[in-house]
Amino acid sequence: MKTNLAHMAFIVTDIEKSAKFYCDILGLKKAFEMRNPAGVLAGIYLHAGGRTFIELFKGEVVPAHKNQSYKHMCIETEDIKEMTVSIRSKGIEVTEIKMGLDNSYQAWLADPDGNRIELHQYTPTSLQSPWVK
Repeated sequence: MKTNLAHMAFIVTDIEKSAKFYCDILGLKKAFEMRNPAGVLAGIYLHAGGRTFIELFKGEVVPAHKNQSYKHMCIETEDIKEMTVSIRSKGIEVTEIKMGLDNSYQAWLADPDGNRIELHQYTPTSLQSPWVK
């Protein structure tokens, strides 16, 4: 029986640069590091809110499978206007805010490895409303 989305894991080319992006730009917090038996940094867990984490592992960024269908990750925010202004002030490109087909506000950016990230703000008429408390 499921309880929550625990984490999403990404292979990144520069683990420190990526961790800095997710923490400094998106406001996630570094939770802990994982090191291999030789003490070499293998991965970093970033707290994304509640019981959800983003996991970063250093490696070569290539699709895991030729038919991989990963499209994007979505970060919820309570104030999408404030968040986009903050991100732009740090020199990161982010699209204009628009209303999505789900009646939620959205804007888009990418991490240092090009992974697409949606910024998302629910509205009173968001189609997710019956599920979101």
